[in-house]
Amino acid sequence: MSNKPLQGIKIIDFTHVQAGPACTQLLAWFGADVIKVERPGSGDVTRSQLRDIPDADALYFTMLNSNKRSLTLDTKQPEGKAVLEKMIKEYDVMVENFGPGALDRMGFTWERIQELNPKMILASVKGFSDGHEYEDLKVYENVAQCAGGAASTTGWWKGEQAGPMISAAALGDTNTGMHLAIGILTAYIGRQHTGKGQKVAVAMQDAVLNLCRVKMRDQLRMDTVGYLEEYPQYPHEMEAFADKVVPRGGNAGGGGQPGWILKCKGWETDPNAYIYFTIQGQAWAPICDALNKPEWKTDPLYMTPKARQPHIMDIFATIEDFIKDKTKFEAVNIFRKHDIPCAPVFSMKELLNDKSLRASGSIVEVPHKVRGSYWTVGSPIKFSDLKPVVTASPLLGEHTDEVLAELGYSKEQVAAMHSSKAI
Repeated sequence: MSNKPLQGIKIIDFTHVQAGPACTQLLAWFGADVIKVERPGSGDVTRSQLRDIPDADALYFTMLNSNKRSLTLDTKQPEGKAVLEKMIKEYDVMVENFGPGALDRMGFTWERIQELNPKMILASVKGFSDGHEYEDLKVYENVAQCAGGAASTTGWWKGEQAGPMISAAALGDTNTGMHLAIGILTAYIGRQHTGKGQKVAVAMQDAVLNLCRVKMRDQLRMDTVGYLEEYPQYPHEMEAFADKVVPRGGNAGGGGQPGWILKCKGWETDPNAYIYFTIQGQAWAPICDALNKPEWKTDPLYMTPKARQPHIMDIFATIEDFIKDKTKFEAVNIFRKHDIPCAPVFSMKELLNDKSLRASGSIVEVPHKVRGSYWTVGSPIKFSDLKPVVTASPLLGEHTDEVLAELGYSKEQVAAMHSSKAI
């Protein structure tokens, strides 16, 4: 194995489900030695959740635990607890996403961890930050999206579909894991200066809020101005701004550039026959050229973003009419020649089979001892001198004996622990 940037960093992965495993998988891809500590006999709950092949680890698990090693350990038993203590002494980072207070109840308070290893970095995923009035709440993906502001600003503001809307993107889970990975690496670099470890925590609410920064920007503007001129409610439905709360914007652009999802040929039968189209201020003349509407370039009702906004939906309707006999790919090919920001709406099936994504390593096929192989999402981060190789997620306890041998346990000691079910 070629030398990877994070090689030599040893991580105790005490995480389960998605937020924590997404964090540690990223670090494993880049060379960290990640030991996933699991309960003997059952392991991470996602091993058996939503199975597609009987008796094989579910895709939920395989797609979040590549490149790791699995150690089964019962920390309630004295021998199991002793193994964890030894690991804490020798490893660099411990990552956990248990419920509040769980580590303390296991006997591993931050004070105890520091006694065992003052250099240890303890990284935690939390629902809410320490001291928050809701810090005792259990939090999952959609709970975090609601608590962090994403749901209140997503979806439709009127009609039968009105109401907060959850995103299918893992804004609560994987996003929190990515934030935590940055925190871990920051603490690790900090330790090189100070020689001391520290606690690192990311609250799911905070990670979602960080991604909703532009909506917080809009709230601050609402407080000052009282309305949001780039939202589809302006200027026809000013009552939507009456309570001075950022409204839901449907498929609006969200930035200073109006955008909308437009139907293409076949939308009646294909749920994803659409493109996203953005009207960028400086791209107005090219848009007029692309649509064969040269008169719009000099019409006072169309020349500026402010002039266009009152009838922006009519403009989108005109564009939609222009592409009604074109597939989403044909439509994008016309607009891309004019440098107009747009893209097809890709389905998961299209993304899975996308040649470009496979060529770049963003979608990869991974050999697996039980499944044969599985497709998964590869590293979204690309380097000039590192090509992360995604290897299979570990079978439950696959590396238990190997990891214990590295910790200095003899074959006899390991056999005794197997007998007592400590591992």
